[in-house]
Amino acid sequence: MHIARTGRGLAATAATAALVAAGLATVSSAGATTAAPAGVPHTFAQPAIAGHTLARDVASPLPIAQCQAKWHINCYNPLQYRTAYNLNALYKKGITGKGRTIVIVDSFGSPTIQHDLDVYSKQFGMKSTKVNVVKWGKVPPFDPKNSDMTGWAGETTLDVEMAHAVAPDARIVLVETAVAETEGTTGLPEMMDAEKYMIDHGVGDVISQSFGATENTFPGFDKGDFSSIKKLRYAFEDAARKHVTVLASSGDGGATDATADGKGFYKYRVNSWPSADPLVTSIGGTQLHLNDKGERVKPDSVYNDNGAGGGGQSHVFTRPAFQNGVKNVVGTRRGTPDISMAAAVNGGAWLYSSYDPTATGWDVSGGTSEASPLFSGIVALADQAGGHRVGDINPALYTLLGRKGSGIVDVNDGTDNSYQGVKGYKAVDGYDMATGVGTLNALTFVPALARASRG
Repeated sequence: MHIARTGRGLAATAATAALVAAGLATVSSAGATTAAPAGVPHTFAQPAIAGHTLARDVASPLPIAQCQAKWHINCYNPLQYRTAYNLNALYKKGITGKGRTIVIVDSFGSPTIQHDLDVYSKQFGMKSTKVNVVKWGKVPPFDPKNSDMTGWAGETTLDVEMAHAVAPDARIVLVETAVAETEGTTGLPEMMDAEKYMIDHGVGDVISQSFGATENTFPGFDKGDFSSIKKLRYAFEDAARKHVTVLASSGDGGATDATADGKGFYKYRVNSWPSADPLVTSIGGTQLHLNDKGERVKPDSVYNDNGAGGGGQSHVFTRPAFQNGVKNVVGTRRGTPDISMAAAVNGGAWLYSSYDPTATGWDVSGGTSEASPLFSGIVALADQAGGHRVGDINPALYTLLGRKGSGIVDVNDGTDNSYQGVKGYKAVDGYDMATGVGTLNALTFVPALARASRG
């Protein structure tokens, strides 16, 4: 394991920054920049910590009834999501994410991401968009026989297609790192360096992170030394200064998470970083209950099927000021998640991928790594609606909680997200550590967030 060095000197000229922003250059972890060869497709990718895939390799998306008959789950497409979250009314007003940029940070790559997004978009009558890829470090060639790489490629597909589904005119920049993120600090320094570089050079209004490491796997944790986590916060501190919104998936282990060796789950409550960082908005998961039109047949419930939405008290961070109003729930610690969107596999999202030549087709996927990019699209819409970056939205979220017309929709069906024998948290009226403040109605939430957040 290694600890990130803060303030690594990554200088670049304005011309270089422009190349990077346009996806026409690659950047090494040492800050060197190389022009991308003409005609060579860029690749980008993401991690495999917060996602699940159940149905695989179907020739074309199926309606809900056929998913129920075939796999006993509901399956939803982006058009149904748009209806469920009341996005179409915003699109009619011209709020589509135009002029805003979503940054997605992942390891390794999907050599077919642009093609796959194009196929995905065409299937549902949506226009596609160019994915600009920035390589960070010596990213190894994609090997479809490497399960680590294909896992990240699957996460990449989920991230990009979900972000695009919500904010169709937002620009997507995929930053590909060369070291996979795992438990502990492995891979995280490269990711944080990459994020800081993007922030410093004006690339991106919102960053989506579908990865996380359990707090107690960081060096020094067992001795009460949290410096290995706190030394990695420099990108988020930079984002706060530059008014860039940073999101992270809350995880899929309920109140627990996978052990460092991957052979089991912790038998006590844990939280993960970066989700638990107060400078990050933690995105939890819900289960949607929709008909074929995308209309709700009943209110959302807690994500708790092939996994469970992560949440709980941080062992590292004390309660931030923005959570003082919910101190009766979070106590003296930072509580997560902050807000939630679709994550359940029973009610999962259709995706298209072809990075694995032996498994090309349509999948149904879920996990909170779905929820984070979905919400990144919401942030891009709010940025456009307000005419400025909404920046760190956590204070605004808790200010809007319970306010009439805020667009925050409470999730209170009482479902317990216990997992692997560890008692979880229940969704109740108001804030809870199962879904945070709840979920959202985009038509009212987007302008409310834009008004409540500073530029």
